[in-house]
Amino acid sequence: MIIAKNDEAKRNKIWTIVTTVSSVLVILIAIFLLTKMFTGNPLEGSWADEDGNLNLTIEHDGALIVNIPAIGEEESVDVEMEYTIDKEEKTITIKEDEARLQEAVEHSNGQYTEETLKSAVSPIVTTFDYSVEQDQLILTEREYGDQMIFIKE
Repeated sequence: MIIAKNDEAKRNKIWTIVTTVSSVLVILIAIFLLTKMFTGNPLEGSWADEDGNLNLTIEHDGALIVNIPAIGEEESVDVEMEYTIDKEEKTITIKEDEARLQEAVEHSNGQYTEETLKSAVSPIVTTFDYSVEQDQLILTEREYGDQMIFIKE
């Protein structure tokens, strides 16, 4: 044998070290996966509206970016918003941020007005029940029951 030059005591020590390290690795990976499964944000990622009206980028830190696709000759514009999520109730509340909305108006080089952007994002400024199935996000408005369906990008 090449390992430990046929010394049984050394081989046993090496084997014990290898099995201990691999067991610790398996346990750490299992803890990581379980933590990620139960504490992660199920909505995090990029979502495209099936009608092509909006694209959402949901980040882990409570930030949500609404991309309004180009209309005619105008370029697409990103509007940053805030959201809160309740995983037990399966609800998401999206809030408008006036300062960031004004910033988006300034970055659009006069193509969009504040009123235009407000009306474009108004359908998602509310509280929704959410459902995630495979690569599909369904937001159901709590008050009227209107649904918006997004596909994961």
